[in-house]
Amino acid sequence: MVDLDVAYIPTPKDIVRRMLQLASLRRGETIFDLGAGDGRIMIEAVRRFGARAVGVEIDPERVSRIKERLIATKTQAELIEANLFSVNLSAADVIAIYLSDSANAKLAPKLKAELKSEARIVSLDYALPGWVPERELEVNTSGITRKLYLYRIS
Repeated sequence: MVDLDVAYIPTPKDIVRRMLQLASLRRGETIFDLGAGDGRIMIEAVRRFGARAVGVEIDPERVSRIKERLIATKTQAELIEANLFSVNLSAADVIAIYLSDSANAKLAPKLKAELKSEARIVSLDYALPGWVPERELEVNTSGITRKLYLYRIS
């Protein structure tokens, strides 16, 4: 088992769709899902939005699960088994994250350094410290209010 400092909690499907809508993901764009979990953001991005999806996941068990789900849904996407801090993010138009306050704090400088101008970052529940979101959105799912943050690289 890989030692993770981020708990794996699947993002509800309605939240996945809202994240991708908030990011204004468009056909042909590339989205990176950092900490891809079970691949649901990747699959939704490809199937409903016509995007190119790249999932980054460090846990071998989750990587296997994502591969199974990609096959089962006949979804073409790229999967990178690696620590998200070691992956070059410069090809991303959109970054999707559901990590933690501490992970976002470590990730923020990498995003600023590697992402191209106008790239968007959508984060569930955790802000990027020191960054000002372009939009914040509260979403209610199963009686729980969640927060989405949208950032844009200038």
